[in-house]
Amino acid sequence: MNSRSDQPLRLGTRRSKLAMSQSGHVADAVRETTGRPVELVEITTYGDVSREHLAQIGGTGVFVTALRDALLRGEVDFAVHSLKDLPTAQPDDLVIAAMPLREDPRDALVARDGLTFEQLPDGARIGTGSPRRTAQLNHLARTLGKRIETVAIRGNVDTRIGYVRSGELDAVVLAAAGLNRIGRSAEVTEHLPVDSVLPAPGQGALAVECLASDADLIAALGRLDDPHTRAAVTAERSLLAALEAGCSAPVGALADLLADGQTVNEMRLRGVVGTLDGATLVQLSTTGPVPQSYDEAMALGRELADEMLAKGAAGLMGERSL
Repeated sequence: MNSRSDQPLRLGTRRSKLAMSQSGHVADAVRETTGRPVELVEITTYGDVSREHLAQIGGTGVFVTALRDALLRGEVDFAVHSLKDLPTAQPDDLVIAAMPLREDPRDALVARDGLTFEQLPDGARIGTGSPRRTAQLNHLARTLGKRIETVAIRGNVDTRIGYVRSGELDAVVLAAAGLNRIGRSAEVTEHLPVDSVLPAPGQGALAVECLASDADLIAALGRLDDPHTRAAVTAERSLLAALEAGCSAPVGALADLLADGQTVNEMRLRGVVGTLDGATLVQLSTTGPVPQSYDEAMALGRELADEMLAKGAAGLMGERSL
């Protein structure tokens, strides 16, 4: 860490309104815990400028590489990522110093006329850029005996909700956390229950990353870490990594902490993979003691992934380009 305590810490962030909001919250928390000034350094990533669909340009990682390059070049001291954007393999020279308390992990429906998913008309057009959401929305529609058409979309929150406001789409599905962070949660017409639609691994959580060699900064940022959030998302990402190795179907996962009164004593991890048309889903869960270490959280994810692969998840191999 820059030894001069009056020197501002430079926080690397993407330029989108959501990223700036997320980074602003982290910057405030770092100022509070360290007494150091923090300045935001805006960095444009390939994912921000490319108009291609995310799944085609590599999905996870496209928003992350430019931020990590800036860290490695010493242009910023730390960076804030949406955890679901981070590839599961962590580079040796960088460390996630903090995973702050997680926001709402659920997916949110923003539909015309205040409609819920169940109230959408037959043949409704629903926008999402996510194969994971596509598979589960199609499955949910099948269970309700209705037909929907999922439409691949990209763009920021304004652009996506704009498709609904203009009448081009009946609804879009977005992460509730992002809408909460930019003050637009009032536009949600239904929070999709996780029993029907599991979020992306790590959804709603942030990762605060810095150089692995910067022990002082790691210690300072570590004060923002929420151990329960870290245990949950570590298990989810372990499940994702194990499934990615054996299956290319879209993955949803959520670990939640189960409390007995005031004491959190167990963690339930749920995972799902499915075909894009929603015809076949493999959804399983496991419950165990709250992991007390990184290795225990990783083991929980791997065990559930193994069960899912044994139940036929690997047979849902889609095209890897999806």
